[in-house]
Amino acid sequence: MKTLQKLSQHQLDFFDTFGYLAFPGLLNDCIDKIIEEFEDVWAKSGRTHDGTKRSALVPFADENEYLSSLLDDHRIHDIASSLCGEDFNYFSGDGNYYVGDTSWHSDGYNTRIVRMIKIAFYLDPVKENTGALRVIPGSHRTNDTFANLLQSQLRGTDEAPSLFGITGDQIPAVALESNPGDIVVFNNNLKHSSWGGSKARRMFCMNFTERYPDNQLHRLQEDLGESARWWIERKHGEVMIKTASPERMHHLQQVRENDTHLPDLVKELKKTMKEPA
Repeated sequence: MKTLQKLSQHQLDFFDTFGYLAFPGLLNDCIDKIIEEFEDVWAKSGRTHDGTKRSALVPFADENEYLSSLLDDHRIHDIASSLCGEDFNYFSGDGNYYVGDTSWHSDGYNTRIVRMIKIAFYLDPVKENTGALRVIPGSHRTNDTFANLLQSQLRGTDEAPSLFGITGDQIPAVALESNPGDIVVFNNNLKHSSWGGSKARRMFCMNFTERYPDNQLHRLQEDLGESARWWIERKHGEVMIKTASPERMHHLQQVRENDTHLPDLVKELKKTMKEPA
């Protein structure tokens, strides 16, 4: 699938420097359908959300034909190809009901040899103090003293105050307030959090990586192995695979060829885990 509209050089430079991009209203024309299908995946899962803690389904978009087709939408595809290359990998994702605060963290700080990005779909209006994503610009730059200091010292809960003597919601950051139809994209190394959210804040994401070099496939297998804690035996959902065009399958192939060890990992984890997490 050819990239029709590559991100501008200004956007690429901004992402490289600060670690995120926001696209207000990018999917306004189909957000109602996206929300409808989000709810359908949850309904068919048999899972319920009681509002006491985060509820998550992994994989998520992969289990729904329409949500899977977002990978074929040029608006999503072209963001991924601009940031991760024309031969990017789709790394699956999750669907969530978030509850309250989410403390500062990265989604795997400095653990991968290739770039990984998250495209996040927030399905409820969120403001700075009602659950909007907050990011610390530049905190994704893993060879930088600033980013490494944040990784080692950033705390910010009542139980574990940060090095800076303030709580997490007081850490200087950019709040990416959003409405349904907006898209937020960030480097997985980027420090992010949210504060003051409701007990049923809806969000799902699609994760992408650069293609792994052929001589580093063992690193890909290690990264894929992290998904075993969700008790999934293949990284991608069946619907994503069954409905894939040849163009989409190109972005699934490298992962599909290197996740066959997941069943053995899941089997071992089930001996010590009471439930997936």
